[in-house]
Amino acid sequence: MNDPQGNDSAEVRADVWLWAARFFKTRSLAKQAIDGGKIDVNGAGCKPAKLLHAGDVLRIGRGEERLEVEVLALSERRGPASVAQSLYRESEASRLAREAQRAQRRLLGMQAPPQRPDKHARRALRRLKDGG
Repeated sequence: MNDPQGNDSAEVRADVWLWAARFFKTRSLAKQAIDGGKIDVNGAGCKPAKLLHAGDVLRIGRGEERLEVEVLALSERRGPASVAQSLYRESEASRLAREAQRAQRRLLGMQAPPQRPDKHARRALRRLKDGG
């Protein structure tokens, strides 16, 4: 590990790579996503300790966003965003699907997001549920 970016290793843990590539803010969040089944490696589920190699294909789910990326380089260290973007390449189909979904959300997003009921609405709901 003489390279300051940690790129000379032949394999890196999945949770570490997802964190280094800036898909998740912390390694803990990356681990939770993997444990929750949001990450697939080469079409199969994985565990946080799964070793990734260059050329692996990952399917990543973050909220409503779905990405399909190919691992181009490995890193165990989190660096600048420009370096992180050089670690992977998103497939063209994935990019187009994300852009279409973003446009659809923008069209539908003109409505106000649902909010918690205020005092009067809570009382009305309670009366409705209690039947009186």
